[in-house]
Amino acid sequence: MGVVGASDPRRGANGPPAAPSIVRGMDKKPSHPGAAPAGDPGTTHFGFSQVREDEKAQHVAGVFHSVARKYDLMNDVMSAGLHRWWKAFTVRQANVRPGMKVLDVAGGTGDLALKFARQAGPAGEVWLTDINPSMLAEGRNRMLDAGVLLPVALADGEKLPFPDNHFDVVTVAFGLRNMTHKDAALGEMRRVTRPGGRVLVLEFSRVWAPLAPLYDAYSFNVLPWLGRRIAGDDDSYRYLAESIRMHPAQDELARLMEQAGLERVQWFNLTAGVCALHVGHKF
Repeated sequence: MGVVGASDPRRGANGPPAAPSIVRGMDKKPSHPGAAPAGDPGTTHFGFSQVREDEKAQHVAGVFHSVARKYDLMNDVMSAGLHRWWKAFTVRQANVRPGMKVLDVAGGTGDLALKFARQAGPAGEVWLTDINPSMLAEGRNRMLDAGVLLPVALADGEKLPFPDNHFDVVTVAFGLRNMTHKDAALGEMRRVTRPGGRVLVLEFSRVWAPLAPLYDAYSFNVLPWLGRRIAGDDDSYRYLAESIRMHPAQDELARLMEQAGLERVQWFNLTAGVCALHVGHKF
């Protein structure tokens, strides 16, 4: 999906729904990066804050309603264009061939889906899905501008509306960390993957330790400043930095994928671990 993806947060007649209250029990970073906060049952993290599980999707929806129109521009600026290389690497690892069926979960503005569509060709089937209607609209418009007609679906990554054993390749790029129940989402991706197929997860990860102080300074100071100057929204990019720290590290995500039933899970660190691509197989 692009660098920042979200339950049904449909935009109402007067814009996105009002965000529910946030429990400010996590205004500071956890004791170690990526450690889940000890919250009450039925709560989860939204960045470093605690929210009710059934409200997190609305908070995430607010982020993406806000940034959708400047999403691609901000990705280029924030990563100095590196996100394009990360996605190109993912496309190469996916190895989509003519006639294949591909699902891009939390696909947002559609950059991966567009590449997959060209590789799968007219005999293939490529779906672009996202839970956020603003992001999905941007993706649909990009497809139309490129002259590519793809099926798109407003879909929750934790409850995918597709049959079992249907897709050759399932991808999620920069969307998994925004999902409330990552184990459920990974289980759904495995369910819709056919035997012999693969699930690819491209996501921000744990940076090489010597670079961590510099990376933290950039994430918590420069990113919000860029968000304010370019997108008029520093809070959403502060959430981005926080959500990255709360996401499982490389080995932890590999274990989650294995627990979801995926096999031969491996990962590739990209740009010193700023980002990582995990690949799991279904047999």
